[in-house]
Amino acid sequence: MSADKPSVQQLARLRQQRDALCSAAVRAMTGDAALHYREGRLCRDLRVVPLHAPHLRTDPDADALACLRGATDGAALRLRHSDAALHRSLCPEDGVERLLFELLEQLRCETFVPAGMAGMAANLRHRFTTWSRAFQQSGLVEGELGILLYTVAQIAWSRLSGWPVLPETEDLIEHTRAGIVPAIGPMLAGMRRSLRDQSAFAVHALALASEIGERVRGAMPAGEAAAARRAAASGFALWLDFDDETAQSFDLAPSGHSRVLADAADGYRVYTTRYDREVRAATLVRRALLDEYRVRLDTRIARSGLNLSRLTRRFRALAQPVRDGWLHGEESGRIDGRRLSQLVTSPNERRLFRREADKPQADCVVGFLVDCSGSMKAHIESVTLMLDVLTRALDQAGVATEVLGFTTNAWHGGRARNDWLARGRPAHPGRLNEICHMVFKAARQSWRRARTEIVALLKADLFREGVDGEAVEWACARLHASGKARRILVVVSDGSPMDCATGQANDESYLDNHLKDVVARHAALGDVEVLGLGVGLDMSPFYRHSLALDLQEGVDMAVMEEVADMICAHR
Repeated sequence: MSADKPSVQQLARLRQQRDALCSAAVRAMTGDAALHYREGRLCRDLRVVPLHAPHLRTDPDADALACLRGATDGAALRLRHSDAALHRSLCPEDGVERLLFELLEQLRCETFVPAGMAGMAANLRHRFTTWSRAFQQSGLVEGELGILLYTVAQIAWSRLSGWPVLPETEDLIEHTRAGIVPAIGPMLAGMRRSLRDQSAFAVHALALASEIGERVRGAMPAGEAAAARRAAASGFALWLDFDDETAQSFDLAPSGHSRVLADAADGYRVYTTRYDREVRAATLVRRALLDEYRVRLDTRIARSGLNLSRLTRRFRALAQPVRDGWLHGEESGRIDGRRLSQLVTSPNERRLFRREADKPQADCVVGFLVDCSGSMKAHIESVTLMLDVLTRALDQAGVATEVLGFTTNAWHGGRARNDWLARGRPAHPGRLNEICHMVFKAARQSWRRARTEIVALLKADLFREGVDGEAVEWACARLHASGKARRILVVVSDGSPMDCATGQANDESYLDNHLKDVVARHAALGDVEVLGLGVGLDMSPFYRHSLALDLQEGVDMAVMEEVADMICAHR
């Protein structure tokens, strides 16, 4: 690797730093503590905020910080000065019309720069002009539809902001501008007059969008127009996609609001802990079967072609340099008094200095918490392979690891539910099952000593139901007990918390909301970094930092590196 080329970890840290700066700025301007940026996208809690103006979309890896600042300022002004519900109710159905309506509402909000904040005004102008140049350079202005949409965007921005259109595109848009200004001029004037009244502004903005939409629909036959609109809208948006409000590459983990938990004065409840247990998972499986599982797993790992050394090098990013004595005989650094005599005996000798020696040390523990619910049985072989290789690579990088699991001792409540029934079914009993927390590998164990215990994950009859929130609390407490300075917990799951007895006795979102509360509390404390690893499911409703994996085709090096990068990046 070139010395000038940043590593994957350095790029990830840079993205995090930029996200943190943008998050701080948007929270300061809006007063909304739930807002934050994730991979360049503005989120509230764990959901993406739907802001669809084309120039608000940025690429955190490619765009300069000034562009990110402009997009952040624009998003903050939109949140402060636009009624989102009103805007949604007025949005037109046609794609081109909606593009224009989204843009015009954003430009309206960007006129409300507070007095004395010239820097914000400069950021907004820089962002829009940068987006405009990118659109022009993309070549889309060479088409009839592209130049029409671009011209409307430039005219509207100039009229509302007071800034002149880009000098380099003045000649480019002149012909198109001359053709449409007589028709849209009154609408632009109306928008200018009603900047402070969103409803009145929307009347003129919708009229302008409709006028341009009619021109697009009338410019060519219906079939060709539809195809052209899709192509131009795709380019005009520059990373904009209205479908991203609902479309996901993976299904989103379902979650709702728990009225029972919200109304409970004492918060989350547990009906009884009498039947709960914590066990070493290996004690639940016959030794001969463990040996058989280990052979089977080793065979799969050997066939997978995974590069353990490459993973180990990636995990060394978790180490921090610590002072480890001195290096003597150096050509630069501090003068070494013990070698000064060499100046007399060997005047040409240059190795008269000493430098502090740094030794990488991983004062870190990574815990893997596996959801051992019934649906995970379909994925557990791939999950076990992945965790076995990850823990081995971390072990070689000097990072302590734990592999934990959670399930229930019984289906549908077991003895805990029977006790509740015997006492007359008191209302809202809270968690109503007997939980089982399992240790497959403890932090004090090396991978070599625990390798036979880890494969207990393959025992299918351990998998029942899942109470995720309490399991996360338990795992975090174990990581605290390790005494390590940095603690990372990776929760591996394929769905929302599920316990039928608890859901029926309280409400179906009771366990979901408790999990959210637990994760949010640790995020606020900053004591444990809780990450979500979704198996075929997007777990972002529960975990701010999450990754969805498709393990249908097994585990390859790309999957392993993606997981390793997630573990190393977030801090």
